[in-house]
Amino acid sequence: MSADLTATELLAAYRSGELSPVEATEAALQRIRRYDPQVNAFCLVDADAALGAAKESEERWRRGEPLGALDGVPTSIKDILLTRGWPTLRGSRTVDPTGPWEVDGPHVARVREHGAVLLGKTTTPELGWKGVTDNPLTGVTRNPWDISRTAGGSSGGSAAAVLLGMGPLSLGTDGGGSVRIPAAFTGTTALKPTYGRVPHFPPSPFGTLAHVGPMTRTAADAALLLDVVSGRDSRDPWALAPAGSAAAALDQGVAGLRIAVSPTLGYVDVHPEVAAAFTAAVEVFAELGAHLEEADPGFADPIEAFETLWFSGAAKSIENLGPEQRAQMDPGLVAVSEQGARASALDYLTAMAVRNELGTLMGEFHNRYDLLLTPTLPLPAFEAGVEVPPGWPHERWTTWTPFTYPFNMTQQPAASVPCGFAEGLPAGLQIVGPRHADNAVLAAAHAFQQATDWHTRRP
Repeated sequence: MSADLTATELLAAYRSGELSPVEATEAALQRIRRYDPQVNAFCLVDADAALGAAKESEERWRRGEPLGALDGVPTSIKDILLTRGWPTLRGSRTVDPTGPWEVDGPHVARVREHGAVLLGKTTTPELGWKGVTDNPLTGVTRNPWDISRTAGGSSGGSAAAVLLGMGPLSLGTDGGGSVRIPAAFTGTTALKPTYGRVPHFPPSPFGTLAHVGPMTRTAADAALLLDVVSGRDSRDPWALAPAGSAAAALDQGVAGLRIAVSPTLGYVDVHPEVAAAFTAAVEVFAELGAHLEEADPGFADPIEAFETLWFSGAAKSIENLGPEQRAQMDPGLVAVSEQGARASALDYLTAMAVRNELGTLMGEFHNRYDLLLTPTLPLPAFEAGVEVPPGWPHERWTTWTPFTYPFNMTQQPAASVPCGFAEGLPAGLQIVGPRHADNAVLAAAHAFQQATDWHTRRP
């Protein structure tokens, strides 16, 4: 069925005339109608606009004049990213839905310019603050493999949508793991690019921790979407110049690469079935001709510094809201915001010093190793609707995401690809590269997916 095709497969079918964008869009909308009541991946669906855009795309393909690299591909947008004509409520009752909503963020503008068919907005925790997806406005987003479990977050709606064929492409955000966490929990593929490769506007209150990245079922689709949304935008003073096509570099493989393998980063307790899936995934890279060496990067868990930076961003995000508005918000978000508001400028700069040291250490590490492999998460998906697993000894989501947030601090590209199962639920492999090596990370992910079939598994 066309809803199960990847974006690259859809484009080939459009080119050959075997399939039309209208058929693909109708199939995606049918999946939304069928499955979204169970998983709650979307907070807004605009079927009429999607079908109208699909008909325009169909006519362009009939003339042999596609608009761009995504013409006719059903695509969703996380409800953190500005999208012209639709409210961006960020999972919060405190945002006025009346707008006006007249501006596309840079990434949304690029996919629209390339002819993508926009289906709607996907769910997020309130203001994207945590690693699971539930909020006071639209409720709990669930894992398609087991709807009693979380899809992860904060881009949980996007992950559930792409897994279930509700459009093969989605744009997510990642400030501490927010595309990689749900990718690992759902068995999908995601990339947190090098900071600045994908321009961002308006600026995130979480600052330069927050990245925009592709969420897909395959590395090939992630490369396709990354190429579209990369490059300069005048509204983002930190945006980088384009760094070459990720799609063009996709087949470079991993033979001869020096790859470090770190099962625990030196300090993480990992579920035994996740560890077994990771070990088996590493063996695939050896079979593909990479030179592997078990090596931890050599840093201690930077959770205290990360929380200072992240919770300060949360404080910034709600600084203008009064007690009545805060009473309508996720209590966890309010609590971490209050904690962040207590941090001094000196606390913040101390955390930034830790961040800088971490970046230098990882830069030197990648002088020795082209890539780093770790598990994406140390555990499989847990119950939906809670921030941490039941019985967990800690209160905050950061304590079960130790593999992801360090690489937001260093701004390195990091992908998650499915690599097996733990307790019958997907497990993720994280592939990390030095800054600006996004293309190599995706090429490694693609090589792994060419040699395995985990990314094809469906619930």
